[in-house]
Amino acid sequence: MKTFLPYRIPALDDEERALLERIETLKKERNAVILAHYYTVPRVQDAADVVGDSLALARAAEETDAEVIVFAGVYFMGETAKLLNPDKLVLMPDNSAGCPLADSCPTDEFRAFKKEHPDATVVSYINSTAEIKAESDIVCTSSNAEHIVRQIPEDKPVIFGPDRNLGGYIQRKLGRDMIIWQGYCYVHDAYSWDYIARAAAEYPQARVIAHPECRPEVLDHADFVGSTGALLAYTEESDAAEFIVATEPGILYEMKKRSPGKSFIAAPATSGSSGSVCTQMKQNSLKKLCECLERSEPEIVVDKDLAEAALRPIRRMLEMSA
Repeated sequence: MKTFLPYRIPALDDEERALLERIETLKKERNAVILAHYYTVPRVQDAADVVGDSLALARAAEETDAEVIVFAGVYFMGETAKLLNPDKLVLMPDNSAGCPLADSCPTDEFRAFKKEHPDATVVSYINSTAEIKAESDIVCTSSNAEHIVRQIPEDKPVIFGPDRNLGGYIQRKLGRDMIIWQGYCYVHDAYSWDYIARAAAEYPQARVIAHPECRPEVLDHADFVGSTGALLAYTEESDAAEFIVATEPGILYEMKKRSPGKSFIAAPATSGSSGSVCTQMKQNSLKKLCECLERSEPEIVVDKDLAEAALRPIRRMLEMSA
């Protein structure tokens, strides 16, 4: 009998069906668009107009004609949507859903870190606060970080933060010295090869795929490394039938929907576990999403001067990723 079981799509119950119908009505009444990250719960993804990774959602936020944007994710994502749409109402189902990775980079400490390397180009991961974005030259996501860094002249020092694992992955891949802030995502850093190897032993034909926020030991053993969106595309295009997935297990819902004939096993972070879960992403519930649309709160508000400063490196990212 296997210890690690393939993902199964949860059944829709009557309460969830009623909430989805109510949300659909509210969206039309409010001229609202719902953006949701792949790490949110399945029913929130069902309610969304766009489900994606950070880059896809940033682009969707920039391009939408809706009057109201509801962002189901963590706070920096809703904040980014507000930076791109200063004149629109931007809401979150739960604005206490923070990001410990973003919080691991205090602004004052990062400013001091920058002063130690005054000639460096500062590339900050989108998983950061508006204050850190404002201190940066360019913002990146996991899907475009390599593309962004490749465009910076090789004789120019690069500060990369706040995720040390993503920064280290890009550094190793490009063979380039980088000055890396030592923050990390607790969800991805929790994966170790010792545990994943146990799942691989049960599924010897499975491809191990991993997000670059994982530790080097996991990335070194993975058959494929990529952003959330890239992992999803890989599972669709691959001829493999089984995948062990080392990222937040919320993505398994979309993977299974797109490839129902394939099996997806959440990489274990501990013995017998079913993945490393982002509790902050899971704060977004269908009920909170409905209440958010009914009450027009919680609203995301960003100081105008901070917004202008933080928007510049985001715009530069979008230009460099075109």
